[in-house]
Amino acid sequence: MALEVKRIYDEPRPKDGQRILVDRVWPRGVSKSRAQLDEWIKEVAPSGELRKWFGHDPEKWKEFKRRYFRELDAKPGLVDELRRRAAKSRVTLLYGAKDREHNNAIALEEYLQHRARH
Repeated sequence: MALEVKRIYDEPRPKDGQRILVDRVWPRGVSKSRAQLDEWIKEVAPSGELRKWFGHDPEKWKEFKRRYFRELDAKPGLVDELRRRAAKSRVTLLYGAKDREHNNAIALEEYLQHRARH
């Protein structure tokens, strides 16, 4: 599975493959032309309640992933579509958070990689 995770503020590169924004809210200060998105899949992002609860607090990371994975379990169609795309070609999951280690795109990549093995 060819998955990468990248901040939407980072420079787009040809090797990114399909660029998919996986945030529920559009990132501040990024124009749609600069983002060079192939798609914006809001529905695969954490729910608004979960996003607000987490607040990018690293202390809540483990519990955030548990809750987010449960939300993803309820969206098998979206998850399978992302897996299929990543099986065919490189997919870059884009996010807007400042924290490069504790964000929904990192969690989503982990979920997709784990699910690909099962």
